[in-house]
Amino acid sequence: MSNGQWYPPEWPGRIRALAAGELTPAAPRRAATVMLLRDAAEGSTAGPTVHMLRRRTSMAFAGGAYAYPGGGVDPRDDDRLVDWAGPALESWAGRLGVETPAEAQAIVCAAVRETYEEAGVLLAGPTAGTVVTDTTGDDWEADRAALVARELSFADFLGRRGLVLRSDLLGAWARWITPEFEPRRYDTWFFVAALPAGQRTRNASTEADRTVWITPADAAAGYDRGELLMMPPTVSTLRTLRPYATAAQALEAAGDQDLTPVLAQARLDGDALVLSWPGHEEFTKHIPAAGADGTEGGAA
Repeated sequence: MSNGQWYPPEWPGRIRALAAGELTPAAPRRAATVMLLRDAAEGSTAGPTVHMLRRRTSMAFAGGAYAYPGGGVDPRDDDRLVDWAGPALESWAGRLGVETPAEAQAIVCAAVRETYEEAGVLLAGPTAGTVVTDTTGDDWEADRAALVARELSFADFLGRRGLVLRSDLLGAWARWITPEFEPRRYDTWFFVAALPAGQRTRNASTEADRTVWITPADAAAGYDRGELLMMPPTVSTLRTLRPYATAAQALEAAGDQDLTPVLAQARLDGDALVLSWPGHEEFTKHIPAAGADGTEGGAA
């Protein structure tokens, strides 16, 4: 492997099965993930770092890969309006490309909830202009555990604590959909946010065995050297973050990012397979036909 692109060995067989009509694509589940940024110390020219976690190798999906905090949308979060700061839900629906304000609320709630569940950072506060600074203590941990177990919806969590969701602290950055031949499929919105003053990250996820703060340039370079395993959406978003000198600059640029969904395509070239992500040529893989022993050839 010349770089750290996550590439499951079962994909060629699944691609061929899909092309032959022997595989029915799973419906993608909506999800959200957050690129949490922290500015460098005063006087440094390194630029902001991004919070990443390494998924446990035992995970069925993308085990061992570096990613951002994120996860699936909870449909309960569109049942009622939550206290909201920032752009109106109608504006968010247009930006995210969904039909209703309720759908937009559920996606943004997922982004904020997953960041709290997996990194211990909460983008919410008592008022529209404040953010909580301390989420430690047994009562907070009990609520976080209930959220993880889906015993408590995020909308109910916010309501019980009298908190306002700070959607103004988020910027929608990209949207990627898991390929049709992958059994675990997600339609994922990527957001960018700055670490709120007074809050600190921690590895609160049972799915991760390591977390790091790393500059987007260093993370992308680690992928290029084959040292850090990542999925294409992670690498692509890291590369697009590199030009920004501060978290505020990245947030300001979020409105100009293209949210057209990116979906991998696979085609036959003779007996070989070509796997590509439209608009992202660096991830294209050419997969030779099966060898004489019936095994798939290596990908290039």
